[in-house]
Amino acid sequence: MEPRSAPADRASGEPVAPPRQRWRLVLARAADAPRLAGRELADAWETAIEATGLPLHRPAGKPRSRVAFGAPLPLGIASEGELADIFLAERVPVWRVRAALGAQLPTGWRLIDLFDVWVGGPPLAGRVVGAAYRMVLEGPVDRDALVAAARSLVEARELPRVREKGDGLVAYDLRPLLWDVEVDAVDGKPALLVRTRIHPELGSGRPEEVVAALAERVGRPIEVETVVRERVMLADDTIAR
Repeated sequence: MEPRSAPADRASGEPVAPPRQRWRLVLARAADAPRLAGRELADAWETAIEATGLPLHRPAGKPRSRVAFGAPLPLGIASEGELADIFLAERVPVWRVRAALGAQLPTGWRLIDLFDVWVGGPPLAGRVVGAAYRMVLEGPVDRDALVAAARSLVEARELPRVREKGDGLVAYDLRPLLWDVEVDAVDGKPALLVRTRIHPELGSGRPEEVVAALAERVGRPIEVETVVRERVMLADDTIAR
């Protein structure tokens, strides 16, 4: 069997060599980072990565390299463990990658760690199965009632709810999108530790929807002071620990 040739760049017609290295970045985002999402966020990251001087791999037909995030991060939420992949055209030592990235990340982001992972592995987004959130609550709460409500959510067979979609409302079941809810404390304040699922067909569990479901069972509003996405979880839940 003849070896498979590299795909050609549509613009130049020249063959594009496959990437030689794949770095998985563990990132944190401050709550007050610029509110960029979608294409704006992708542009900010691609511009930052291009400025590092690293030997970036550019896919065929693309003028710039891609930064592949594990899962979209809601606007205005801080994060302590986002995952993203970048691909290099040649192998580079970890110290050089760390130094190059540390000086160029978009405003409000910082590098926590990075891993040299198998370049031929499946796309990162396809391996993300959930996310863990930490929510500090405002004001005093009835802890016993909150614990009972959290248990009832986890033990429920279904949790019918309605969410906004476009200009209308869509009925859905929250239960398949909820992994776990625990009542905890952070700096003496009541807090919720929520793990939601991310499903390719059903969508993602949203932390605010879990709080709304808890409030219905408690019988009073639950006010949230801060929300942090602690990490995203992969199918094997190793790198994301």
